Amino acid sequence: MIYASLKLIHVLSIVLWIGGMFFAHAFLRPSVQFLEPPLRVRLMHDVLKRFFAVVLVVAVLVLVTGLWMIGRVAKESVQAGLSFNMPLGWTVMATLGILMVVIFGHIRFALFKRLTRAVSASDWPAGGAALASIRTWVGVNLILGVATIAATVVLG
Repeated sequence: MIYASLKLIHVLSIVLWIGGMFFAHAFLRPSVQFLEPPLRVRLMHDVLKRFFAVVLVVAVLVLVTGLWMIGRVAKESVQAGLSFNMPLGWTVMATLGILMVVIFGHIRFALFKRLTRAVSASDWPAGGAALASIRTWVGVNLILGVATIAATVVLG
């Protein structure tokens, strides 16, 4: 029962993270690009502040639940007298997932900090540049997230 609960938390966390990135990238950003820079940059800052706070929790949940599930399967294999060989799909998923967390850390703690400073200073060109960098890295993470899902489904 605990394995199923952790897997549910793991999957729902991934859905929230990747779905949020897709929404922001494909729907929110194109919809606000016609707003005047002060309004657009402030709005995106406020939205991203809320989203990144949730993703910070979700990223931790994904890592903890993923590592726990791998560890549990490894432990059960060893206790049954078998060697544990992590499936290729799990290896790809874990590797890409860790890379996504690292990229998110850069987005949240470097790029978003630049955006926050720009908003505080009402420096709209700097805010726009920070948003462009955030958009690029969110796009990379979105691609990695979709690739992770595809690899998990195809490779098992």
